[in-house]
Amino acid sequence: MTAGISSRTPQQALAALLDRYAPQRLLLIGASDFPALQAFRQAHPETQIAQAAPGVLPPELAAQRFDLALALDCLEHLPKRDGLNLLGGIRNLNASRIAVLADLNACGWQETDFYSLALQASERFQRNEQVLTLFTYDLLDYKQVPDWLNSRFWANPENFGKYWW
Repeated sequence: MTAGISSRTPQQALAALLDRYAPQRLLLIGASDFPALQAFRQAHPETQIAQAAPGVLPPELAAQRFDLALALDCLEHLPKRDGLNLLGGIRNLNASRIAVLADLNACGWQETDFYSLALQASERFQRNEQVLTLFTYDLLDYKQVPDWLNSRFWANPENFGKYWW
């Protein structure tokens, strides 16, 4: 599924994302500050914000868990393999929610590269010739629980010998 061009700006989308999740611990990779983060920081001074440059996470950050990780102006400065390792590592070890804002033409990635990491294209923003895409991942929304995955269908001694699968 391809996300259409949004009527919002990237800053508005990031502000909405920060307001929606209201993280207590935030990891920012890449971009220094951006207006939506400054406004969020003023509204939520108790939020701990850690920042890292594009690339391998420093050991002190790699050992921590965050409520939300943002990668902004990041993938454009990394080789693709390093970017895949960075996002995959953050998704698996550091954060259960990720948002990545990327210019696909500038970073040389395809949408399918993000899909392979279980990220979804949420919004697309266009200004002149540049198109930015916001990809998100939320572990809680990643997969719907199948109907059959409950205790009714598991090893129940009262059903032994009654049903053949």
